[in-house]
Amino acid sequence: MDSSYSVQVNEEAWLIEPSGPLRGDVEVRGSKNGVSKHMVAAMLGMGESTIHNAPDVGEVGITAQMLRALGIDVEITSGEIVISQGPQINPHVPAAFTGLNRIPILMLGPLLHLAGEAFVPLVGGDPIGRRPVDFHVEALRAMGAEVEVSDTGIYAKAKRLRGTRIELPYPSVGATETILMSAVLAEGKTVLKGAAMEPEVVELALFLQRMGARIELSPDRRIVIEGVDRLHGASTWLNGDRIEAFSYLAAGLITGGQVRVHGCPQDRLVTAITTLARMGAEMDITDDYLSASAPNGLRAAAVQTDTHPGFMTDWQTPLMVLFTQAQGMSVLHETVFENRLVYVPALQKMGCEIEVFDVCLGGPACRYHDTNAKHSAVVRGVSKLSGADVTLPDIRAGFSAVLAAAAAEGTSTLRGVHHIERGYHRPFEQFASLGLKISREKVQDG
Repeated sequence: MDSSYSVQVNEEAWLIEPSGPLRGDVEVRGSKNGVSKHMVAAMLGMGESTIHNAPDVGEVGITAQMLRALGIDVEITSGEIVISQGPQINPHVPAAFTGLNRIPILMLGPLLHLAGEAFVPLVGGDPIGRRPVDFHVEALRAMGAEVEVSDTGIYAKAKRLRGTRIELPYPSVGATETILMSAVLAEGKTVLKGAAMEPEVVELALFLQRMGARIELSPDRRIVIEGVDRLHGASTWLNGDRIEAFSYLAAGLITGGQVRVHGCPQDRLVTAITTLARMGAEMDITDDYLSASAPNGLRAAAVQTDTHPGFMTDWQTPLMVLFTQAQGMSVLHETVFENRLVYVPALQKMGCEIEVFDVCLGGPACRYHDTNAKHSAVVRGVSKLSGADVTLPDIRAGFSAVLAAAAAEGTSTLRGVHHIERGYHRPFEQFASLGLKISREKVQDG
């Protein structure tokens, strides 16, 4: 492994002492999920592309290192990323990036356009369930690429990709993005049915259109892409992260306070806002901010996650902690990833009364109904939470543990906080600004 591409992990813990209701203002930047995909798309432009309102998250650094390893120039300053093609493209993503995040597989199409071949290591990211590469691989094969999948990664080659008709069996965000970035420079027209239409996907399509791509977003999850010969650089401003926005709204509610969230448009939070209102939250929505308070307490609810425009799977992690502070029995049914509830033991350790099940609760049968996947949860509220020493398995679990610690009695020690910093913009500083008593300590080895 080439150590020059190693990614440093900050081994430290956070100590959190509950300090009453969290109140104040939070400005959210562009989403972790959006910024990295824009960085990959910028590879395709002849000339310089600039991404504004970029978050300061670990994911940006990892993706920048990958791009530089491929011969792409990347400059990062506060909130701004400038990307341009270098003089020579190396079509092989180094093995050092194996398992770090999900970005390498999205580089297959762009590298085929730039170099005629590509190798990317195995996909990574949070341990929330299988992320099948089949959709990506089959789409590239349908467009004329030769693709080999091995234990170490995926190798592909193609003189030029060709437009085709593709129907996804499930509206996968990643596969939709792969097809978008592969079809924009392919020969002829690509018609994609069953596409994901999440705001981050549409935002990526709009960025590609600014670069000169010809893309139509049609009804019924249909996207039509007419291939062009070349793309140019473009500039864009990322919309605020809807996961982060919801997480901070929940932080205020869980602690009996009120957080005003700036920088995330209302239309990215429609379903989340209504869910909070059903639970008894009073919403204040303006063009400048959103906030939520619950002076009369919160009610239990039944919520099912789904693809956009349904309730986002990434919202359910803070929602689970919110359920513990709502009166009555709440139900959560996860239908997007089969292992998304991996974080529950950390919350149980802090006193959250949560039981998980392998049957479909709180909604109609989903694609996991006849599997052993633990994808439903029943939560009893109001739970009395207590401080604990917990290790965080992933980004969303990390944030939910901070929320639980903020509402608990006693001090909590959270380990593995690098997960939170990989996906949230300066969360330590944001929580401190809301009044949470939070400090860092180095983790001792052994």
